[in-house]
Amino acid sequence: MQTLFLPIPAPDAGFYQRALDRQTQLTKPPGSLGMLEQLAVKLAALQRRDEPRLENIHISIFAADHGIAAEGVSAFPQAVTAEMVKNFAAGGAAVNVLARQVKAHFEVVDVGLLKPVDLLNVIRERAGAGTENFKIKPAMTEAQLAIALAAGRDAVARAVAAQADMFIGGEMGIANTCSASAMTAALLDAPVADITGAGTGLNDGQIRHKAAVIAQALQTHRQRLSTPLAVLQILGGFEIAALAAAYISAAQQSLPVLVDGFISSVAALVAGKINPDCQAWFFYGHRSEEKGHQRVLDALAAEPILQLGMRLGEASGAVMAVPVLQMACRLHNEMATFSQAHVSGGL
Repeated sequence: MQTLFLPIPAPDAGFYQRALDRQTQLTKPPGSLGMLEQLAVKLAALQRRDEPRLENIHISIFAADHGIAAEGVSAFPQAVTAEMVKNFAAGGAAVNVLARQVKAHFEVVDVGLLKPVDLLNVIRERAGAGTENFKIKPAMTEAQLAIALAAGRDAVARAVAAQADMFIGGEMGIANTCSASAMTAALLDAPVADITGAGTGLNDGQIRHKAAVIAQALQTHRQRLSTPLAVLQILGGFEIAALAAAYISAAQQSLPVLVDGFISSVAALVAGKINPDCQAWFFYGHRSEEKGHQRVLDALAAEPILQLGMRLGEASGAVMAVPVLQMACRLHNEMATFSQAHVSGGL
């Protein structure tokens, strides 16, 4: 786990300034492209390129089951986790469709399904057969946490080896919004009712039950939730741990990250609590409709690229934001300057 604390390079100030200067020279009023300008400048500084690019996108979906599902906190049965992994592997999920549109490399990693699926195109790095019920006991052991963290680092190693321009992590795990809500409450000292949402489609009574389960778990473990790694081990999921480690590892290796929705943002929050310098390497794809997401985004001081009312997870919102980032790069790289276009400055 010591690799989590290794140093992270800072964005390059020289490339940042050159990109900022170029934006002032393009044939447009200053700031008129809004967030698109900021995205291009940030990416130039992270990639250390005068012409930032997003041609090679790597998507890793981490899947695992959750013991807390036994408390009836999800509208779907636990079997759906493995069924969706098979759907990912067959190319039939929403994120598969989106990944094909942006020509991304796509992989699925089993970090802890109840029962492994026998498919050649599913990577197995299993920390266990699902987590424990964290209402009763810690979700995972320290050894299991280490395996899940390693799975995240391994995914980034594959992305780096493939010379990816950006890493996107996604998740699949029935009841993982319960885990993410519990982690948010613990990390931000937030009222449980304020950050517990519908997840896969709970009604109001079911949401209240879910919040009560989380509140009881927090009460049970309150003396042990003193560090972000403890929160991850006691309340987290194998896929959330893998995401957090992947985000830190990507930053350590100068690979920009595009974060998805609520659960992925909670993983980013944990990552930032463990190694704060990683936050500079994150972009946020969208604002989810899941109740706790805005609270997490506020804590991260994050401005999401899109707001489409999505709450699917599985990296779908992040992949939706890729074309916006690509257009930001194209505008930055290909627009004419005032001098090139023989246009008078000071628009």
